[in-house]
Amino acid sequence: MQQQPQQGSQEQAYTQPPHMLTTKDSLYLNDMLAWNLNAMKKCHFAAAHCQDTEIKAELDKCGQMHQRHYQQLLAHLNTTNQTMM
Repeated sequence: MQQQPQQGSQEQAYTQPPHMLTTKDSLYLNDMLAWNLNAMKKCHFAAAHCQDTEIKAELDKCGQMHQRHYQQLLAHLNTTNQTMM
């Protein structure tokens, strides 16, 4: 059975981010920040209680990755906020 393309429901591809965030965008960004912060804290806690040095190193590496992602999101949001003012 073939699916027929739906008329009028084509998604628009953006070449640049929009100048304004919707409420849904803002809530999703807030969730992404919370997920990365939570993952970073969990990795730090697990690494602090780990006896195996190899696993501890991997947990630290994972925690640092989540911290970088958190910082990158904040930096991007701060840059966007400053250009909009």
